This record gives sequence, structure tokens and C-alpha cells, in this order.
Amino acid sequence: MVSGGRRHGSVAPYAFGAAAVGAVSGVHRSRADRALACSRTWSARDRPPAGAGAVDDLAGAAPQCRHTVRRLGVPSDDGPVWHADRAARRPKPAKLAINTALQRYVQERLSGAIIAPSGATVPRPVVTWTGRRHGRRQPRRWARAWSPEQIARRLPRDFPDDESMRISHEAIYQALYVQGRGALRRELTACLRTGRALRMPRARSRGRGKHFITPELLISQRPAEATDRAVPGHWEGDLILGLAVPPLATLVERTTRFALLLHLPRMAGHGPGVRVKNGPALAGHGAEAVRDAIARTIITLPAQLRRSLTWDQGVEMTQHARLRIDTGVAVYFCDPHSPWQRGTNENTNGLLRQYFPKGTDLSVHSVDALAAVALALNTRPRKTLGWRTPAEALDDVLRSAHTATVATTS
Repeated sequence: MVSGGRRHGSVAPYAFGAAAVGAVSGVHRSRADRALACSRTWSARDRPPAGAGAVDDLAGAAPQCRHTVRRLGVPSDDGPVWHADRAARRPKPAKLAINTALQRYVQERLSGAIIAPSGATVPRPVVTWTGRRHGRRQPRRWARAWSPEQIARRLPRDFPDDESMRISHEAIYQALYVQGRGALRRELTACLRTGRALRMPRARSRGRGKHFITPELLISQRPAEATDRAVPGHWEGDLILGLAVPPLATLVERTTRFALLLHLPRMAGHGPGVRVKNGPALAGHGAEAVRDAIARTIITLPAQLRRSLTWDQGVEMTQHARLRIDTGVAVYFCDPHSPWQRGTNENTNGLLRQYFPKGTDLSVHSVDALAAVALALNTRPRKTLGWRTPAEALDDVLRSAHTATVATTS
């Protein structure tokens, strides 16, 4: 009996009585019942041949379970094979493992030698592969260092008529990082931009250290007057790191480009001795030290110059709520990995690197030295200010505010 609700006439389990099950010769009753319970429609192409035991008696009903079909005697290896079974065979051979030309192309663009304009190979540092990421200020391998995406996108341009020379960037990453698909040598990860020996999931990097930031604190919620620089009093801040701790903190006013340099001294208790478990960072760049330094400096400014502060998503600003209470300054945070949203501060930090180069010890600079550098920067004429200095621009702002106050009171 065949139900009429299916295309090829599938057979419902309840359609067969004891007579149909008993007609199955050489098959145990429970096995036939299980075959009937997982019945599905056979396609015309994959219909098993006659004499296949219980399936032959079902006249078109196909069991869903492969193990049941094999127990009932339907051939799988020597007879008809289902397309899903054929596609599900694992593991599939990696494309880079079976295509030597493609493998050679990928390896050459990952780790190929640097060639001078004359055509000679440039000698490069000899770096031993240790299975770990390169350390700070350590020599790295010189290579062509194309990214996997650059390689994948370039293949159609170099081989427009050869469809075998195609691969996705994800397949290249898997060949480098995934064990068992190692068509590429593992040490080639040193030629990637990051040089990571282990792959880091993007979700892990997004969710790390951001628990203190809520949606209402993101830069998209900052007032429009701060974005168009129409109203002074909106600041951007960041840390300048050196070879040793503590770093320096910088504050830049968006309208006038006036800069403040904050000295971050080491806190009491820093140095050899017993440390408090899970206590505050004492080296000068912790949340408590940064909060105190910002509050100590910004509270000396007039109220009209204390409107907002924009910072990146560094953990040194975890005490932003306390800073807002102490100073009345609203704190906002940039989006992850978006330093361009604090462009004024990033530009100022670049100017300060003339005085504080990377890789130098910043802890040797005193408060007076930082004040002198800030004075030199604030008295330097700027093109964006019409060749006025930041100090002159800030003085004009304060003078205008004072004039408006006098006019209002009179």
C-alpha cells in the first residue's frame, strides 16, 4: 500500500500489516520493523535491485538509516551508492596537496625571497623557527609576505583560463594552521603579517577587555557639537608607551588642538615586595593612576572646557564612571580597532614622537620636561588653525567666553 502524499509513492509504516512483515524471507521481524520505521522514497536512479530482502518487498520505500539498509543486504560498496554518501566521505584531500602548481604559487608569494630592482636576491636575516610567535623587537623573516586574501584574489588575474588555479583565502589559512590539512609548512605562518603560530578567533579579540563599555558610552552617542568641532571643550586622550613603564598620557582639545601631557608616576607599593592579589596596577598605567592623573589636570580648566573625553577601549579607563563623577566630564569610547575616530589625538601623538621616540624609556622625563614639551607643541603654528598656535586659539576661546559672560550679566 502506498500513500498518495509523496512524489514517488512513499510507504507509511502503518500501511504494512503482519502479513507484509512476515513475507520477508530470511530477515528477523525486528529488523524489518526497524526498516519500515525509517522508510523514505527511493529515487529512480538509486532504487536497489530486486532481491534485496525486505527492501524489495517494500516496493519503493527506502530506509533512511544507512546501517539498517546494509543489514538488510542492500549493497553499498559494490552496488548503488547514494550521492550524499559519496559527498560525505571524509577527509577530503586538500586542494593544495593535490595541485602542486597551486601549492608552489602560494608558497612563493608567502615566503618568496625579496628581489632587488637589479634582479639580485637581497640577503635576509636568518630566523630560526621555534613554533612560537616572534618576540618584541626581534628580527623577522624577510619575504614577499602576501596575505592569503591577496593570493586568492590575484589568481584569477594571473590564470584567467585555468580554473584549477583557484583557492579561497580560508583554505590557505587552514593549510597553515589546521592539523591534518598541512599542505603548507607550518613555519610559513612566520611570513604572515601577525606572525602568529596559532590562529586567534576574531570573536575572541572583539570580546576581550570590553566588559566596562556599554552601548550608551560609544562614540556614536557623543554630541554632534563634538564631531564638527563647533564647541570647544571636547577632548581626546591616549597613552604613549615606551620601553619601560610608566607611559605618558596625552589630552588634546579637538577645536584648538591644545595638548596636555600627563605624568603617570608609579604608585605606592610598586617594586619588590609582597603584592596584593588582584590589586590595582602600581606601575603607573593602571586604571586608578590614569583616573587620578586626568582628574588632577582637567579639573583646573574652566567649566566650558570640560565637556567630554573620548578614549580608546583600553583597560586603563575602567574607572571612567568615577572620573565622570569627580570631574563632570562625559567619557566616550571609540569602536574597537578604530583609532581614526580619535584622529586629532593620533596626529598629536605622532608629533610628540619627535621628542619621545618609540623604544625609549619615558620614565626618565620629569614633570617639568613634559611641561616644556607641551609648551613647545602648543606654541607651534598650525595650518589647520590658519597658522595660529594652539595656545592662541585657546586664548581666543577663553576671551570670547569671558566677553559673552560679561555681556550677559550687564
